[in-house]
Amino acid sequence: MSNQSEIRIYVACLAAYNNGIPHGRWIDVTLGEDHVREQIAQMLKASPIENAEEFAIHDYEGFEGAQICEYSGIAEVCAIAEFIEENGVLGGKLIDHYGDLDDAREALDDHYAGCFKSVSDFAQSITEETTEIPENLSYYIDYEAMGRDLEINDVLAIETGFEDVHIFWRR
Repeated sequence: MSNQSEIRIYVACLAAYNNGIPHGRWIDVTLGEDHVREQIAQMLKASPIENAEEFAIHDYEGFEGAQICEYSGIAEVCAIAEFIEENGVLGGKLIDHYGDLDDAREALDDHYAGCFKSVSDFAQSITEETTEIPENLSYYIDYEAMGRDLEINDVLAIETGFEDVHIFWRR
């Protein structure tokens, strides 16, 4: 699953910023940690303030809901970008939900149940896969209520679009 928009950060020179001079650059973080560090070094070298050394992330785009802090580590930002590039909106929403890349990865690798139109469709799917329901009783099953119960107790549902609900088991 690839991300349509560029995943990038705006890195500002703190020496210039503290002197009221806007100086920084947008950097594509999908090109890797070495590229990002090189771009930061070039930006600092071109600073209007001599011997500038410190920087901060002042903005970011394409992280699909995942939060990037001003002083996030470059390795961490690049790892998050890679995860989002691989998993798109779902990757960003997982990081936003869990607040941690490792937990988001674990959820996707170990607890993912699939993508459904709704949680009630998921409830219907697992019910029909695991239980033989007599045809004369099938109209009496309330999959909406089952879906609500599942979401309260057993599953995490992440919506990434219209009728695009990703289900994860809570374990």
